[in-house]
Amino acid sequence: MSRLKNILGRLYAIYGSLVFAANILVMFLPMWVISRLPEPERTRRFFPLVRAWMKVFMPMLFCPVRRKGLENFEPGVTYVVVCNHNSLMDVPVTTPGVPGYHKTLAKIEMASTPLFGIMYKIGSVLVDRKDENSRHRSYEEMKQVLNQGMHMTLYPEGTRNKTNDPLKSFYDGAFALAIDTQHSIMPAVLFNTRKILPPDRIFYALPHRVDFHFLPPISTKGLTKDDLPALKERVFKIMWDYIEQHNSKKK
Repeated sequence: MSRLKNILGRLYAIYGSLVFAANILVMFLPMWVISRLPEPERTRRFFPLVRAWMKVFMPMLFCPVRRKGLENFEPGVTYVVVCNHNSLMDVPVTTPGVPGYHKTLAKIEMASTPLFGIMYKIGSVLVDRKDENSRHRSYEEMKQVLNQGMHMTLYPEGTRNKTNDPLKSFYDGAFALAIDTQHSIMPAVLFNTRKILPPDRIFYALPHRVDFHFLPPISTKGLTKDDLPALKERVFKIMWDYIEQHNSKKK
């Protein structure tokens, strides 16, 4: 059975790669046109397009996305959305899945990726992590995104979680941003993206439904930088406990 599963996983990976390549070629021209627009018009045009695309792309991969907790987004309120990070599939889920307009933080190298890079240029604040000036500029840009009425979606683990634990330890950035701007934090949890692209396998994938849950927001009103460690620990525990409870129900 394991040998058969390995063969099926390789075949599905080939299928997924072909579907992605065909989709990105179709989407490149409209994406390029949108990338020439000024902000915030560029972002406002980008999201209807990418949401329509993913409504086709994810079912083509036999990976439907089910969202829960959308009622936690209060109309007209901007949030710092913090999400766990397990797989390369996370971005295609979170980009169209977070309600309203938003941007992510991405490594500047992603913008040079052929074809796919144009999406990062539109939908992300880019940062060169090795450059202190770039890190400072990206932080200020994230503040501007929030001031423009768009959410910032951040992965506080920094990189993909390849451990067996529900979460890796969090970095300070998302929580410093939320405190500095006094925007509430919206914890968000992804399930099953690692089952689609296991971190310990090369060119191997399997279809699976994805669950994307939004938890009640956490206010930062009146908090200062001295409150950052406690805020980070609180959000970490809320997300950790939620993941464990959700997984235990499925056993």
